[in-house]
Amino acid sequence: MDDGADGIEFDVRLSRDAVPVVIHDATLKRTAALPNAVSSLTASELEKVDVGSWFNRRFPTRARNDYAKERVPTLERTFAKVRDLRGPLYVELKSDGVADAALVTAVTALVTEFEFRDRVIVESFTLENIQLVKRIDARIKTVALFEPKRAPLSLVSGKRLIRRAIAVGADELALHRSSVNQRLALLAKQAGLSVVVWTVDTPSWIARAGALGVNALITNRPGELVRARASARD
Repeated sequence: MDDGADGIEFDVRLSRDAVPVVIHDATLKRTAALPNAVSSLTASELEKVDVGSWFNRRFPTRARNDYAKERVPTLERTFAKVRDLRGPLYVELKSDGVADAALVTAVTALVTEFEFRDRVIVESFTLENIQLVKRIDARIKTVALFEPKRAPLSLVSGKRLIRRAIAVGADELALHRSSVNQRLALLAKQAGLSVVVWTVDTPSWIARAGALGVNALITNRPGELVRARASARD
């Protein structure tokens, strides 16, 4: 947010004690050099695990001392941290291809508790999760996530993806940057779906996103893209 990002995107899984925690990977192997699955530890145990030092070792030129103190936060703590920030919160439900009613229920309960319905957009590759969100609270916005290796795209299959997104009640369609084209973006908009593209780390995408009518870009480098957007507007 300090770099000027409009919002934040992050991933959520369930701990062993069914608490939503913010972490991408299913295991702690990459970020903590531990063999444990996230789902095998309680939220309290996860909050004691160092998941930041790996970054300093891998990227020494970008290292910061405070990264070594990073832990796996609960979604509740994360929501509390960003309560006073402006902008949307894209929350991806990670359930590894299987619908997870417990994860959906826990996340939607926190969205209600924090009164974040106008900020949170729930996304998932597991479209059944999106359907469950809408059944619990149709007012929560949702995103159907697709990527080429899970669902190869063509002009024809693109139409099928849009139909699938609509069938589960999605409000937006999120695609990998390699999958987006003018026709698919147009078809999505005609169907009433906003288009989100991930993961975009090159500033040249600002102009392309404008031409395609993309609603949001998810990036690891918000500062660079914000500067590119400002230059394009000038």
